[in-house]
Amino acid sequence: GQSLRSFQKQNEDNDKRQQILRSINVNVSSSEAETKYNELIKEAFLVNENGEKVEGDAFATDVVKAATEHQYPVFVANVDGQPKYIMALHGAGLWGPLWGYISVDSDKNTIYGADFSHQGETPGLGAEISKPVFSNEFKGKKIFMSGEFKSVAVVKPGKSVAGQDYVDGISGGTITSKGVDEMLFNSLSGYVKFLTSQN
Repeated sequence: GQSLRSFQKQNEDNDKRQQILRSINVNVSSSEAETKYNELIKEAFLVNENGEKVEGDAFATDVVKAATEHQYPVFVANVDGQPKYIMALHGAGLWGPLWGYISVDSDKNTIYGADFSHQGETPGLGAEISKPVFSNEFKGKKIFMSGEFKSVAVVKPGKSVAGQDYVDGISGGTITSKGVDEMLFNSLSGYVKFLTSQN
């Protein structure tokens, strides 16, 4: 029936709102998600690869489909009077899709928060990326170095990488870690002009 369908839709929307809010370090229950989202998210829009706003509903957009058309959702939050810019991520893991949201400070470079999810209830390695112990590592990392887009690398624990910020991947989860690494680079690439434009 229609009511079940709309109930499911509402749950999906609130799940998405919770994910977006977690990317700005705000944790709320499903029932509080809409109120908190409406309170903190001041603007939502799509940008093209040139960083220009385009027509469309950022929240309802299918991120994967939009990216093929070079359209990328941006959510602008107000946290303690400061803007945070939230960007959508999508990629592929070993068992299926990966996705998430990542926010940056008003400098459009320093990561403020991140939240990652994965499809499939396979217990184990994939699930590790959805835990705060992993996503918290991204806080304070820079997407650009000396004005050049670098993204943030996900490396084997104990390893390092020169010339860009990096975090430790999932121990024993090399493929999952690589999936997140590629997701960040590929997804954030679409936002480079938005992040570097003086608007």
